[in-house]
Amino acid sequence: MICSINQFFEPLVQELSKVLFWDPFAAVGLKLGAAVPFIVVWLIAGAIFFTIYLKFINIRGFKHGVDLALGRYTKHKGKGETSHFQAISTALSSTVGLGNIAGVAIALSMGGPGATFWLILAGFFGMSSKFAECTLGVKYRRISPEGVVSGGPMYYLRDGLKERGLPKLGLILAYMFALIVAFSAFGIGNMFQSNQIHAQISTMFPVIAPYGFWVGLVLAMMTGLVILGGIKSIAKVSEKIFPFMAILYIVVCLMIISSNITKIGMAFQLIVDGAFHPDALKGGFVGVMVIGFRRAAFSNEAGIGSAAIAHSTVKTAKPVTEGYVALLEPFIDTVIICTLTALTLIFTGYYENSGNLEGAQLTSAAFKSFAWWAPYVLLLCMLLFAYSTLIGWSYYGVKGFDFIFGELSEKLFGKRIYAEKLYQVIFLMVIIVGTTTSLTTIIDFSDMLVLCMSVPNILGLYILAPVLKKEMKAYNRALKSDKIGCGKP
Repeated sequence: MICSINQFFEPLVQELSKVLFWDPFAAVGLKLGAAVPFIVVWLIAGAIFFTIYLKFINIRGFKHGVDLALGRYTKHKGKGETSHFQAISTALSSTVGLGNIAGVAIALSMGGPGATFWLILAGFFGMSSKFAECTLGVKYRRISPEGVVSGGPMYYLRDGLKERGLPKLGLILAYMFALIVAFSAFGIGNMFQSNQIHAQISTMFPVIAPYGFWVGLVLAMMTGLVILGGIKSIAKVSEKIFPFMAILYIVVCLMIISSNITKIGMAFQLIVDGAFHPDALKGGFVGVMVIGFRRAAFSNEAGIGSAAIAHSTVKTAKPVTEGYVALLEPFIDTVIICTLTALTLIFTGYYENSGNLEGAQLTSAAFKSFAWWAPYVLLLCMLLFAYSTLIGWSYYGVKGFDFIFGELSEKLFGKRIYAEKLYQVIFLMVIIVGTTTSLTTIIDFSDMLVLCMSVPNILGLYILAPVLKKEMKAYNRALKSDKIGCGKP
């Protein structure tokens, strides 16, 4: 059966690769020394556009975003299901995952220390994309009479573009996004995570390797206990898991870096030289830049639109408030956590990867060089990262599925919730599949679907840019005139 699935998806993977990783510069005869995939250009161009268009909101709005996340502003509160902190914790729980550990290791293996600089820069620009999509996510969300919130790109593409006189285009892009996010959740947010959980446990404890089904079953039960309770349950767990796992990982990385602090000059010299004067064997200047940008974009999901689904559930009457909170996300995910992974590899010298290790194995080796117990801490962090991604992406998939089939469920069975429960049950079953099967082709296909999400999302953001700017200016005027007061959390 698996062979037939792979045979079905393989041609689709190949065709999507041709489109997403097509080099637009090479197509017009420009040889830059390395391939520059269309999808990377698309994501970074959107991030740079909104950074300039919104006058560097990623810098100007940083402090206000922190204040809002900590609950220092209270008069703007409105309808919703989660607090600002819960919303960003849920989004970060889905974003901060194995890509922050394995993905960064891959980036440095391919592009050297110089990829770190471009990774940070991409995270910086990505903050503006997150501000844009999460502000619009709250502005165009829908709240049912029961208080259930539905929001994200599906809604601002459909309703926002309709307001702009493009109802047909909006409907096409909305359904395209909803379908892609529903299927993507099974891959990057499910099978890949459960597969890697089993793989990492098996590496540390080989005796567990033959029991993939039981690992998957336990994981499905643990996930089900959270996701069947909806976004409020997911948010409550996320706000506890994310701070713990992030702080634990950051502390250990800082301990490793501190133990090698005498190498600080050499490390930063390697980053600067690698970013601007890279070895031709690593693809040259353009090659290293593309590697850094690509890993950052895949890690923080800025421009993908997924996080806007979680941020839309926030309790606020002012959509821009969640935009300010959301711009912190790429900073935490990429500028802090991904950078610390990169610095850990550089300071310990494991970026050279002389042992030809892959992904998380390379990061684990760097941790082991510090202390025997450090790889076990890394394993715990990876388990938490993967588990939190599972519960976060389950919600994204549910909302995409509900957008397409929710009304049909209501007409046939009298309740919209049946569509959600059906998707959740399938999602839990797929977790077990992920731990027991090698599904490389399906995972590759799902990763590409995630990238496909950025095409309708960023196109819609460009069209809605004037609406976004108007919303931001109105909020800032109210803020200056003290109509949005500051109170105690």
